[in-house]
Amino acid sequence: MEHRIVGPGPYRATKLWNETVELFRARMPLRKHRCRFKSYERCFTAAEAVDWLHELLRCSQNFGPEVTRKQTVQLLKKFLKNHVIEDIKGKWGQEDFEDNRHLYRFPPSSPLKPYPKKPTYQKDAIKFPEWNDPPPGTSQENIPVRPLVMNSEMWFKRHSIAIGEVPACRLVYRRQLTEANVEEIWKSMTLSYLQKVLGLDSLEEVLDIKLVNSKFIIHNVYSVSKQGVVILDDKSKELPHWVLSAMKCLANWPNCSDLKQPMYLGFEKDVFKTIADYYGHLKEPLLTFHLFDAFVSVLGLLQKEKMAIEAFQICCLLLPPENRRKLQLLMRMMARICLNKEMPPLCDGLGTRTLMVQTFSRCILCSKDEVDLDELLAVRLVTFLMDNYQEILKVPLALQTSIEEHVAHLRRVQFQKSYPEVYQERFPTPESEALLFPEKPKPKPQLLIWALKNPFQPFQRTRSFRM
Repeated sequence: MEHRIVGPGPYRATKLWNETVELFRARMPLRKHRCRFKSYERCFTAAEAVDWLHELLRCSQNFGPEVTRKQTVQLLKKFLKNHVIEDIKGKWGQEDFEDNRHLYRFPPSSPLKPYPKKPTYQKDAIKFPEWNDPPPGTSQENIPVRPLVMNSEMWFKRHSIAIGEVPACRLVYRRQLTEANVEEIWKSMTLSYLQKVLGLDSLEEVLDIKLVNSKFIIHNVYSVSKQGVVILDDKSKELPHWVLSAMKCLANWPNCSDLKQPMYLGFEKDVFKTIADYYGHLKEPLLTFHLFDAFVSVLGLLQKEKMAIEAFQICCLLLPPENRRKLQLLMRMMARICLNKEMPPLCDGLGTRTLMVQTFSRCILCSKDEVDLDELLAVRLVTFLMDNYQEILKVPLALQTSIEEHVAHLRRVQFQKSYPEVYQERFPTPESEALLFPEKPKPKPQLLIWALKNPFQPFQRTRSFRM
């Protein structure tokens, strides 16, 4: 009952859905059951399906042991809705599946999810402007010139140009490295780095590159506090004060310095419910809908923890700054609650860690497509994120250094082409240094004087060596 590892790449959620359906159809035990004095061949009860599928998902490295029985029931409801299974009377399409003794069977064929048509990949290489490219809206034909008085000298120059003796003059524009150029460099190098880590030929099928905002990347790198949390320029996008106070209360429990209300029995449960309600009513998950496939693709690297952390770091840089800030504060609170031994149980019958994962997984990651395995994948991602959030939500230093060095190099090239004489004075080449500072002859090594005073003497036998 093995589930092969589905690595990073496009349509990973669809591949996982199809493989789970195929494994379930091929290996789910079928036997004869009786219901209301009638026998049914090759079927199974709802509870048997939950037992078998739950064990399959828990043993799979694509989902992990954090999968709960409740989540398995939710998946079987989706199976029933999409006609992967049907009840013993052939009914399907309703999500009325329950963990009971009701009988189900497989239809003659279970529909697999089709893969979207592969779009034609066109590599949009970001072209840095050439030094002689004219600015937009200008051309050589529309260069303003002053009227010239025709004389013999001017006539001779025009005649020389016409017959090809002297090349015609053209304006050469020296373009500056603008802020837009720098933003495009950040975007292109960040996406190239992500593509390299994932080992993909293209990112076109994993995310829509046109929706990647370069300003978000730069803001997430530089506008951060000493603790590494993003600082927002637009304060209207901040967390509401009451939510932030509630999160601080639970994160620092029982030392709630900002708490102004009296505490009572079960107070911490009400505070937690307040936070969960706020995050549960967000219009879009913190990792956004359009980055869903990118984060799901990274989940295929969890067996290589270092590479997975690096890929998650880059993906989190693509988030809007307000989403990244909310995610940072939420993960910090979740981690502190799980490690706080003084925190009372927030839910009867559920461990604190399991409660955190189940409560906030869907507000962190989910897709627009309801038949995807987004719930199970979100649990897998949030579990890994809780264990490594301090590393994942850091700015990848190697990427930042590489981009900054590249931008600095382009600025030097720009300065060199604009002011060659000044550049040569400030940054001399090895050839110019050799002309200015000729190499001095190396002094010959002096002969050691002691060697002349004490020449080597042949060995002479003395009386002490005689027998």
